[in-house]
Amino acid sequence: MKLKLSLIALTGFLSLSCSSNSPDDLQGEVPENISYEADIKPIIQSNCLGCHAEPPVNGAPMPLTDYDKVKQAIQSRGLIDRISRAQGTEGMMPSGGTRLPENIIATIIKWRDQDFQP
Repeated sequence: MKLKLSLIALTGFLSLSCSSNSPDDLQGEVPENISYEADIKPIIQSNCLGCHAEPPVNGAPMPLTDYDKVKQAIQSRGLIDRISRAQGTEGMMPSGGTRLPENIIATIIKWRDQDFQP
C-alpha cells in the first residue's frame, strides 16, 4: 500500500514539475493590427531598456525610449537583423541575454510591414 501511494505521489509531483520549453511551445500569437503603444512599447520596455535607456548604458549605441527612436532603429540601424540573429551569434540582441521568441520578432516585423502604426 505504501509503495502504491508513493508511486501516485511521485507521478503527481513529476507531472506538476515538468515543463516543456521547446521553441514551438514558446510561440504565441502575433496580433492582427499592431501599434507601437499596445504591442511594441511593452516589448521594448521588457527587453531593451536595460541598455537602450536615455542615456544608453552598457555600450548600447542609441536609446529606444520612444516611438521615433524605435522606428529609426528598425529603418536605419538594423534592429530587426540584430534581434533575428541566432542565440549566441555575435551582435545578437538582447546582448548577453536570450534571443526573443519568434512571435515577438514576428510582431516587430509585422509592425514595420504595417507602416509603423503609433
